[in-house]
Amino acid sequence: MRIKLDENLGESIAQMFRVAGHEVETVASENLWGIPDRDLISVCQREERCLVTLDMDFANPLVFRPSDYFGIAVLRLPAQATLEDIKALVQTLIDGLSQAPIKGNLWIVQKKRIRVYQPEPESP
Repeated sequence: MRIKLDENLGESIAQMFRVAGHEVETVASENLWGIPDRDLISVCQREERCLVTLDMDFANPLVFRPSDYFGIAVLRLPAQATLEDIKALVQTLIDGLSQAPIKGNLWIVQKKRIRVYQPEPESP
């Protein structure tokens, strides 16, 4: 899986994905700090990468329709989160990626579970 880590996820997280066999680029390594969300998701689309982020704005399927992208994974942290909390969510995501494709989907990753956004069926 080709992954782009948002600016709020560092090199230790990138390394976890690499060890699991994923190809990872980061906002930091590409000097994309502070770009608007729409521009970031466009970069991910051009590069055919899944976006992994802590930014809850990407969890809004009305703004970022999951079917338009190569996958959006939003890590949902508890209050007062630690690096270990982030690593636990990343491991949950890595495990999920080994079991199901994320392309075209929005995954909300929580402690030991992944909620997959299911769009409402269109009315005839």
